[in-house]
Amino acid sequence: MGKLVTTSEAAKELGVGTSTLQRWAKDKVVSPDLVTPGGHMRWDVDNLRDQLRELRQRDE
Repeated sequence: MGKLVTTSEAAKELGVGTSTLQRWAKDKVVSPDLVTPGGHMRWDVDNLRDQLRELRQRDE
């Protein structure tokens, strides 16, 4: 696992809004690598990209 980043940092890396990434997680489109005891999501950006790539391939 690579470096874990906040939702806002992960969203910025993907070029989407923070609320978009939060909605995708809520709708179980993607899964964070870690949820802190306080409920904050942490993401491995490479893993997140892999999840989105797999989703796109399934939809083709």
